Amino acid sequence: MMILGIVLAYLLGSVPSAVWLGRSLYGIDVRTQGSGNAGATNTIRVLGAKAGVPVLIFDVFKGWLAVYLAGFFVPAFFSQNQSDFYLIASAAAAVFGHVFPLFAGFKGGKGIATLLGVGIALYPLAVLVVLGIFILVLIITKYVSLGSISGSVSFPFIVIFLFNPHSLPLIILAVFVGVFVPLTHRKNISRLRQGTESEFSLKKKK
Repeated sequence: MMILGIVLAYLLGSVPSAVWLGRSLYGIDVRTQGSGNAGATNTIRVLGAKAGVPVLIFDVFKGWLAVYLAGFFVPAFFSQNQSDFYLIASAAAAVFGHVFPLFAGFKGGKGIATLLGVGIALYPLAVLVVLGIFILVLIITKYVSLGSISGSVSFPFIVIFLFNPHSLPLIILAVFVGVFVPLTHRKNISRLRQGTESEFSLKKKK
C-alpha cells in the first residue's frame, strides 16, 4: 500500500496541465515556445494569464493533494518522523512526476508550483513568508526566476529559525528545497547574469 501511494503521487504529479490545456484549447505545445518549460510561468508567457492561471492553480493543487492523499497510506504504527518521511517521499514523487511526466514524454516543468503545493501542505506558515519574499522580489525585479530562487534559498532559514519544527525530516526537506530550486534554475541564473532573462508579464507574447 505504501508503494502504491508513492506511485499514485507520481502519477498525480505527471498530469501535464500546461501541455494538455495548450494543445486542447490553443493547438500549441508550450514546450516548443518561450522557455520550453511546461509550467505556469511559460504558459502565461506563451498563452497569457487566461491559460496560465488555471495551470498554476492546478499544479499547486496536485502538490498539496499528493501530500494529503499520502496520509491515508501511512501505517498506524509509524512514528511521527517515519510518517513525515513518507509524506516527503510522496511529495518528492509528485514533484518528480511534474518534472518528468509519464503522460507528456517525460518532459515537464521545473516543479516550482507543485513544490509550492507541497509546502502549503507541510509548512503553511513558512510558505506564507516565502510567498511574501517571492512577490517582493518579483515586483522589484520583474523576474519570476529570481523570485523563485530568492524564496527557495531563504526557505530553510525561515523554517529552522522562525518556526523551528520538531521534525528532522521536515528540516531536511527544507534544506533540500533551498538547494534543489537553484539547481533547476541554472539556465535562468546564467541568463540573469548575462542580462537576457525574460521579464514577467501577464500578457502573452505576440
